[in-house]
Amino acid sequence: MDLIVGSLTGRVVKTMAQMSIEAMEVFLAEHFPQGKDYGRVESIGHHSAMLRLNPADAHLRPGGTVSGPAMMALADVAMYVALLGEIGPVPLAVTTNLNINFLQRPAPDMDLLAEAKLLKLGKRLAVGEVTIYSEGEEMPVAHVTCTYSIPPGDSRPND
Repeated sequence: MDLIVGSLTGRVVKTMAQMSIEAMEVFLAEHFPQGKDYGRVESIGHHSAMLRLNPADAHLRPGGTVSGPAMMALADVAMYVALLGEIGPVPLAVTTNLNINFLQRPAPDMDLLAEAKLLKLGKRLAVGEVTIYSEGEEMPVAHVTCTYSIPPGDSRPND
């Protein structure tokens, strides 16, 4: 397990994650290969993850802005990574709810950064939030709350 350092908010967080970035990338390539279209893992920390999306034409809507579905997918993958960073590789952990508030248009031609945080991690459910920013901007472009179901029978370390 790697020591992961990083935070979009400027706080430096050092912790041992259950999965390294490299292990996560291998896992996602095998179990969720389409996830690479919605962000690259930048960091994994205690109850957190950060992903980066370099928007391609497929992510844009008319007018040249990043589409809502692309931002929703970025947030969903970020939360999946944060969760698996805590419980380890559990392919069947799935989204049961996702709510997004679009706060402002993303800056044109800028990467999007998604900072995911687990707020509650139980045996069967995990609740978290994701804040999406245009790189270099202070104000978020979207705020997401998300719930994941964790399948029974999968073990995870005790906190």
